[in-house]
Amino acid sequence: MTDHYDALETRSPSARDADLFARLPAVVAKAVTAPGWARHLGGIDPAALTSREALARLPVLRKSDLPGLQKADPPFAGFIPEPLAYYGRLFTSPGPIFEPESRDTDAWRTGRALFAAGFRTGDVVLNTFAYHMTPGGFIMDSGARALGCPVIPAGPGNTEQQLDLIGHLRPVGYTGTPDFLKIILDKAAELGRDVSSITKAFVSGAAFPPSLRDLFLGRGIAAYQAYATADVGVIAYETTAREGLVLNEDVILEIVRPGTGDPVPDGEVGEVVVTSLSPSHPVIRLALGDLSAVLAGASPCGRTNTRIKGWMGRADQTAKVKGLFVRPEQIAEIARRHPEATRLRLVVTRADEQDVMTLKVETAHCSDAFVTALGETLQGVTRLRGKVELVAPGSLPNDGKVISDERPVG
Repeated sequence: MTDHYDALETRSPSARDADLFARLPAVVAKAVTAPGWARHLGGIDPAALTSREALARLPVLRKSDLPGLQKADPPFAGFIPEPLAYYGRLFTSPGPIFEPESRDTDAWRTGRALFAAGFRTGDVVLNTFAYHMTPGGFIMDSGARALGCPVIPAGPGNTEQQLDLIGHLRPVGYTGTPDFLKIILDKAAELGRDVSSITKAFVSGAAFPPSLRDLFLGRGIAAYQAYATADVGVIAYETTAREGLVLNEDVILEIVRPGTGDPVPDGEVGEVVVTSLSPSHPVIRLALGDLSAVLAGASPCGRTNTRIKGWMGRADQTAKVKGLFVRPEQIAEIARRHPEATRLRLVVTRADEQDVMTLKVETAHCSDAFVTALGETLQGVTRLRGKVELVAPGSLPNDGKVISDERPVG
């Protein structure tokens, strides 16, 4: 096949559902051997989980609850059915949320998504996702190597060194955030460096509006986006059709009414809930806190799996900024460290095709030193740099919101 990764992508929806729900009972039976899943799911009969209706009767597990559950019952709150020695790597993501990586080839299901983005065997890939503590770098690395692509484990930052790598090793593909790809291209233009070897990109972790996609196309790079999480890997991915994101194989997706586990009709915006068929790392009805909706019909690219509109905002106040989650609990920690601040509100916007954070702080304590201290704490807690703006007491809205994501959707 030249257009599709394998025959699974073009099977009929009924055949796909029959396969998924024939396999689900065994995955759940394995899951409930772990004490966390046994507590969460109660006395269910895994053999009865042979339909979407049966699955929808199970309780959702909220991703936002995982940090507290894992803190109370380390390391994984009892949601992993194998001993630690079974897993190849152990990670942490902001929250913190801890995740294991199985020893399976392409454990994060990235290969077929890269294939859909045009990556092929032999393409050298510059991978700029972080390899340090978090799984992002390995999510892309494992998928690229499963395709037979040599990987440059560059990680983020060090832009001029990245240009040296590109000039010497001539990668064809880029994986990383779209924001960092733009930084690389802009720095190359500024310094007169040749990065024309990069003609394809697979991006995630930040907003990817059509304006940025077109900017890349204007510089000779066809870039496609993925919807991925550290818990599940690649959930859905863009194809050459550029009409929504196609759901990955071995993943069951539901769109539910936020705050509930009740599926909504196709086309209605709701919260994304995922179930993955990985016996060693089962995920059963994990509510991600993201909003999306199912698109009607099949993709013109020929793939027959469900399509979603992509990321359409958050069902809660958690925001993903430059590939990292920023949570209300983190803003509360900043407030705890600076009692002079009476109220805080983190505003997330876009400028020059990059995410921008501004921490607005109500305070009567105005000084440059206070602004500097707040900025250092913001970076220390979130691992992201942001602006700090001091405002008068009582000037922020009294609406309970501590993170305001004001980036355009789409």
